[in-house]
Amino acid sequence: MAHLWGSGFFLFFIFATTNPCFGCLEHELEALTQFKNSLTSDPSNRLSSWTGNNCCQWLGVGCNNATRRVTRLDLGTDAEQLQGNELSTSLSELTHLSYLDLSGNYFGGGPIPEFIGLMTRLEFLNLSSVGFSGVVTHQIGKLSSLRVLDLGDHHGGSLELIVDDFIWVSGLSSLEYLDLSRVNISGARDFDKVLLYMIPSLLELRLSNCELSTSHFDQTHLDYNLTRSTIQTLDLSWNLFEGEFPLFLQNLTSLRVLDLSVNKLNSSIPVMNNVIELNLASNRFSGIQETEAWRLCELKQLDLSFNYMEGPLTMPSACSRYGLERLILNDNKLSGEIPATLERLTSLRGLYLDYNMLTGTIPESLGNLTSLTELVLSGNQLTGPIPTSLGNLVVLRRLDLSENVLNGSIPFSIGRLPNLEILYLSFNSLSSIPFSIGNLSELKFLDLSSNLLQGSLPDSTGQLSKLQFLDISNNSLSGVVTEAHFANTSNLIHLAAASNHLLNFKISNNWKPPFQIRNVLLGSCKIESEFPPWIQTQKNLAILILSNTSLYGPLPDWLYGLPVIAILDLSHNFLNGPLTNLPSNQTTSTTKPSMSFIERLADYERVSRLLLLKNNLFNGSIPDSLCNTADLVILDLSRNMLSGNLPDCFGNFSDLMVLILSSNRFSGTIPSSLGKLGSSIQWLHLNNNSFHGELPETLSNCTSLDVLDLGENRFSGTIPKWIGEKIKYLVVLRLHNNNFTGQIPEQLCQNTDLQIMDFGENNLTGEIPRCFENIRGMTGGDSNLYFFGGFEQSVIQVMRGVPLEYTTIMRYVVNLDLSSNNLAGEIPKELTSLSGLLGLNLSNNHLTGRIPDKIGDLGSLMSLDLSANDLSGMIPQSMSSLSFISHLNLSYNNLSGRIPTGNQLQTLVDPWIYAGNNGLCGTPLPKSCSRNETSDTEPENMDKDDDDDDVERIWIYAIASGFSTGFIGFLGILVLIKRWRLAFFKFWRFM
Repeated sequence: MAHLWGSGFFLFFIFATTNPCFGCLEHELEALTQFKNSLTSDPSNRLSSWTGNNCCQWLGVGCNNATRRVTRLDLGTDAEQLQGNELSTSLSELTHLSYLDLSGNYFGGGPIPEFIGLMTRLEFLNLSSVGFSGVVTHQIGKLSSLRVLDLGDHHGGSLELIVDDFIWVSGLSSLEYLDLSRVNISGARDFDKVLLYMIPSLLELRLSNCELSTSHFDQTHLDYNLTRSTIQTLDLSWNLFEGEFPLFLQNLTSLRVLDLSVNKLNSSIPVMNNVIELNLASNRFSGIQETEAWRLCELKQLDLSFNYMEGPLTMPSACSRYGLERLILNDNKLSGEIPATLERLTSLRGLYLDYNMLTGTIPESLGNLTSLTELVLSGNQLTGPIPTSLGNLVVLRRLDLSENVLNGSIPFSIGRLPNLEILYLSFNSLSSIPFSIGNLSELKFLDLSSNLLQGSLPDSTGQLSKLQFLDISNNSLSGVVTEAHFANTSNLIHLAAASNHLLNFKISNNWKPPFQIRNVLLGSCKIESEFPPWIQTQKNLAILILSNTSLYGPLPDWLYGLPVIAILDLSHNFLNGPLTNLPSNQTTSTTKPSMSFIERLADYERVSRLLLLKNNLFNGSIPDSLCNTADLVILDLSRNMLSGNLPDCFGNFSDLMVLILSSNRFSGTIPSSLGKLGSSIQWLHLNNNSFHGELPETLSNCTSLDVLDLGENRFSGTIPKWIGEKIKYLVVLRLHNNNFTGQIPEQLCQNTDLQIMDFGENNLTGEIPRCFENIRGMTGGDSNLYFFGGFEQSVIQVMRGVPLEYTTIMRYVVNLDLSSNNLAGEIPKELTSLSGLLGLNLSNNHLTGRIPDKIGDLGSLMSLDLSANDLSGMIPQSMSSLSFISHLNLSYNNLSGRIPTGNQLQTLVDPWIYAGNNGLCGTPLPKSCSRNETSDTEPENMDKDDDDDDVERIWIYAIASGFSTGFIGFLGILVLIKRWRLAFFKFWRFM
């Protein structure tokens, strides 16, 4: 019986100590609970499982099954961090802890607590990027079992941690990995000797971004004890080494991996026979020959990217055999042809020559590098066809030949690459797609955009079952796209076929796509149907661009039930009916699931909310449901037949930057709620409607406006002074063709960045304000522009008093239009200081006096209209200096004397330019001049009022039209040089 009892007790003991459900030790449970309670923030609720008595089952906690002791605490993160005012001392109760990772969290920013030194069983300690500061405690030196110590800052902070000496480090006799990146060690005495050979077990040492330079190792290379070093991996990147290669490195005979990237080295690389990986990216090497890299026969990876290397890519036969597996030379200025001798690198697995200045054809000999898994030659000037020999690279996973000048057909042999996952051939001049493309069973990313592709899209693309990204946009493809093209593409997330004007999508109404797609970009293709029914099945749409596809009919009822689509562009179609069926389902989160992919899809991970319905036949009023989309950034409803009053809900759009409602049939007054848009709104277009009344003073709250266009309405009253007093950054102010009265307020001169000021066809009186000369935006002295790469931009040019729309690449145009008012007085001669002015229209007013003598100083002027005034005197001879003038109208004034000749004026032979001036004579009028009739100007002192300076110019304003793949980062991705230029780039398809 005693024997049985003893056996039972033994089995109970084994069960109790091995079953995790039995629970952890009470004092360790209490220690972990105190640690949790000391936290002030756990935004992602990571410690929600820390309840109950069995802490061994808590997230990040590990226990010894036999002893129930907590041995592991793994709370490191790269995402939302745990936060506390300090690191709780309760952790010192975990005396059996061998693994502690708190990286990426934050515990008050103080020093590393000394109790860490009491955890003598620790083998792994990671306190990286925790925000600790001050001197690193020497108590860590007591952790003699420690194998891994990471105190680095990998999130790019400043040098907050300091090591004052390294005596304590020498006590870490078991240490194999040490990371002190971004730790200030430069003041510690003899740190180089301690780190390089006084820790007998150290295999990997990382000292990135520690502000180290050659001076810290001046005598190190003389210490022969360096040969005792066991270090195999050494990271000295992002430091201050410059000039000569650090000599001490040659004595580290155990070294295998060396990283010296982002320094200023420019000398030859010494022979280090045991180094197999060498990273020298972002240094200052002038040429690959000068590096003498080809002497390193045993090297397996060489990175010389982002240097200053120029000249040809030559490869001397310094070695009978090379072991090189990865050659990384991208982002240099290497020129000439790719040498065929590269075929000697028979072990090469990765070749990266992208973004250089290489020319010539791609050598057929590259097809002999049969070990290649990645071949990247993008961003060069390579010509000719793609070699058929590339079909021999059967283990190739990535082929990137984009951004070159390659021509001809994509070779059929491309279909013989069974392992290919990424194929980028965009931005070339390739002509056709082979049917064999469907054989690439592993293909995930296919980008053939911006070529000269003709013919049809092979329906074999429907067999690409792993395809996630397909971009064939900006080509000349034709034919019909049917369901067969997507038969097995169940993983498709991104489809872009924009700007293939002859490509016709004929998808049956009952088609059920095999995918749940995220991005659909089909602008400027042919659909020629009602709204595609298959869209109804897609629940993850973030981007839907069906602009200029000849869609017609009303928005379908089912569209209303879809989750809100972040970017919805249906502009330039024949859609009609009300807007009540726009997607508005708020029950499904509009935050799309995060994509874990890299490559091209990364550009589409985050998008802003845009609704673009321009140029359709929509009618009715703006529906109340639209007011619920509070996160809209751009709203364009222009050029439709929408009517009624504006809803009084614009205050809901807290993020709205661009509002375009122009060219509709809206009426009524501007609702005061529009002022609630506040500092977010930057473009506001209400032009070409039937609004009336005075401008509400609440608009003065829109202090960040760059563009304010209220032209072609029936607004009345005086031009408000607050436009100049409170809206400081206006670039475009357009009030053309309204019923404004009174004088032009001088407060407008406070808008010193104005580029367009158009008050034509109102009832303004008085003189032109002399203070306009203070508007620096009209001097032409600063023409910095911002661009969204790849955008076609539509421009409105307001010259001759008539808006002329055309499409072009945005250019800097300045135009001043004060025509058709009741302005009086003389033309201020100071107006001639506006050297950047391209268009000046003062026609149909009551201006008197002479044309300013220095009118020829407006050297950029292309259009000048002074017609229908009461100007007198002679035409200044300086007008012949206007070398770019292409439109001139001086008719119906009281001008006299000889018409100036010479230069560009001689090309303007239309006599109507000078009609109604009975005193004028000379070419091109039939009236000849007598000998005493001259056009010489009077002395300068006869001009009145030197200070009467009207400096204005109106401008073209830009609106983007088209869509570029690189756009979707959008309001995350703007390059701003000067605040007032932001107006020209917020949007595509304005006005």
